[in-house]
Amino acid sequence: MARGGFRGMGNMNSMIKQAQKMQKEMAKLQAELEEKTVEASAGGGVVTVVATGKKEIREIIIKPEAVDPDDVEMLQDLVMAAVNEALRKAEEMVNTEMGKITGGLNLGGLF
Repeated sequence: MARGGFRGMGNMNSMIKQAQKMQKEMAKLQAELEEKTVEASAGGGVVTVVATGKKEIREIIIKPEAVDPDDVEMLQDLVMAAVNEALRKAEEMVNTEMGKITGGLNLGGLF
């Protein structure tokens, strides 16, 4: 009985080491993702948004032809569409990169 217990402890130690390694890799990747960016545009490219892997907007570019004082709502819609697409792409990038480390484990949106 004791012999089986020791073998179980070895497996537990191995699992703990693997979890610690994964945790370090994930922390490193999170730092890298904060610097990586994704880009999305709307209206045929008249509004472009750049977002980071931390899901922060880094830049919004609006071409002059998108600015129509008589149709501000259209510009607002284009900005919103580009921002939402950029954030979706950032989320997808984070999930893809984290999946490489976690081997597809579902960690319940930890990142």
